[in-house]
Formats: sequence, structure tokens, C-alpha cells
Amino acid sequence: MAGLKLYGVALSPNVMRVLLCLYEKGLDFEFVPVDMRAGEHKQEPFISLNPFGQVPALEDGDIKIFESRAITEYLCHVYPEKGPELVPGDKKALASMLTWKEVESSQFNDSASKLAFELIYKPMFYGGTSDEAVVAELEAKLAKVLDVYEVRLSKSKYLGGDEYSLADLNHLPGLHILLGTPSKKLIESRPYVSKWCTDVLARPAWAKVVALL
Repeated sequence: MAGLKLYGVALSPNVMRVLLCLYEKGLDFEFVPVDMRAGEHKQEPFISLNPFGQVPALEDGDIKIFESRAITEYLCHVYPEKGPELVPGDKKALASMLTWKEVESSQFNDSASKLAFELIYKPMFYGGTSDEAVVAELEAKLAKVLDVYEVRLSKSKYLGGDEYSLADLNHLPGLHILLGTPSKKLIESRPYVSKWCTDVLARPAWAKVVALL
């Protein structure tokens, strides 16, 4: 476990996702900052870890892996005895977890990440202003996703079932960011989604991630 090295910058939602998994599993790791302002993510030696020049990247001894969701799943499979069972062994629970884990990537994150760009990153890093029409369109799209979540969470405590899993974990960076914007109304107006959000964001492992921001 001492061989685990995570490369990135804590403010990146994708890096947050991996940090959260590492803390949930209670794994020892070294966090190696990448100076993205200086372009280190587009140069060697980082480019050998991720040929797309994006954070995060993880080293586990002689194993190199990138893409945050791939990393979190890798950590759960390689260190199953550590921390909570984020990937269930039961076939029915596994099928549910994998389905909702994919929903996060293909449905939730598409709108949530674009909203974060319009409302936070565009003004902060590019000196632009949020496009109200784009924000409205993205909120409408995300609202439809959260309507599905509201129904699902009215029937189970977590997205994958009765136990917290990767299906929930992968959402936390996006939820955290949305709650710091006017788009938080989409979460707060849905009782079951709001309750779930409050629950998962109260996890001690997430507090450790927030402490790095």
C-alpha cells in the first residue's frame, strides 16, 4: 500500500473522486501535486502516466492507471478487505450498483460538469460570464435525471441499494460543487435526493477531501 501514488490537483472533481475512494478504503498513499498552470500535465513525466494529459493518474507499484472511475473500481477490486464494501459481492446488488454507477457517468455527470463550468470555472479561470440560456438548458436536462433519482431513492437508501457503494461515491464531487451554486435548488427541491445528498456528503472520508480544497 505504501506504493500508491496519486497525481493531480485537489480542486479537480475527478481527483476528488479518487481521493474519496482512497480515504474510504483507508489506504496509505502519497499525493503528488501536478502544476497544471505550468502545464506539467502535458509534459513528461506525467504524460507517461496519462497520455491524454489529464488528471488524475495513479501508480500502484509498477501498475499505472488513469481515468478516475477506473481508478476507484480498481482500488475496490484490489483492496476488497479494506474499508466498506463499495463493490458488492451479491449478484443482484452488484448488477444494481453497476447500473447506477454507469448512470452517474453517462447521465448525471454530463449535465452537472457542464453546469459547474458555466457557473464556476468559466468566470473563475477564463474571465467569462455564465450564459443564462445554457444554464437553463443544462438545469432542465439535469432535472430530468434527478426526477429519476427521486423515484429510485424513494425505494432504497442509496442508488445501488441499501448500502453505500461506488454508485454513490462517484457522485460526491458533482453534488458538492452543485450545492455551491444556484443550481442547488434542483437537489433541495427533491426530498429523497436532498436526504441522500446530505447523507453521503456527511461521510468522514468526504470531510478529509474537503479539508484539502
